[in-house]
Amino acid sequence: MTIVLIALLLFVPVASARTKECVILLHGLARTENSMNKLARALDAAGYHTVNQPYESTQHRIADLAAAAIPEALARCPRHAKVHFVTHSLGGILVRQHLRVDTIEDLGRVVMLGPPNKGSEVVDKLHRVPGFKLINGPAGMQLGTGVLSVPNNLGPAKFELGIIAGTRSINLMLSNLLPNPDDGKVSVASTKLEGMADHITLPVTHSFMMRNQKVIEQVLYFLENGFFEDTGSQ
Repeated sequence: MTIVLIALLLFVPVASARTKECVILLHGLARTENSMNKLARALDAAGYHTVNQPYESTQHRIADLAAAAIPEALARCPRHAKVHFVTHSLGGILVRQHLRVDTIEDLGRVVMLGPPNKGSEVVDKLHRVPGFKLINGPAGMQLGTGVLSVPNNLGPAKFELGIIAGTRSINLMLSNLLPNPDDGKVSVASTKLEGMADHITLPVTHSFMMRNQKVIEQVLYFLENGFFEDTGSQ
């Protein structure tokens, strides 16, 4: 009996230590969770509990999207698990919005892919074009660079943040509206955020960076180490 009791007591902390860490994925504007599937599979293979969270990115304003999507995603994580985020584009702004008004117990690391942390000049110049709001929704209209820009009013990062910016574009028309270098939707300069732990650039496009193998490898490296394998200039 004594041996059994000791074995049970020894087992408890081991079981707790093996609780999976949770990674919440948040896709970008006018995309679906399917765009993050390759990244989700890589995280699953690395042993994380992965939550690929859908949300209606073109239907609501940023505050409403964050208030709906993030608590739902957190509820899908194991209890008492450390929670990380990996986001694409608008998804990163949702995390910043949520953390401005609420805290997350056991928050781990955050990796943002192509985030418009200072907004995008594309929105500044095209928001009055017919059809822009229809395609990009209320949240898209909030991603400019001016004083009313939501990203510009969310403050610095007070969490462990790594950012990957792209430097290639498949949309030369939009790139002409942006400071170089850019990824076709967001300039490299706009991705940066005060308080970030690390920032790198890779030769990838905004639309497909989350499927790029080198990006995925860097995401996994940051989640494990808190910095990227090849550190770019900040």
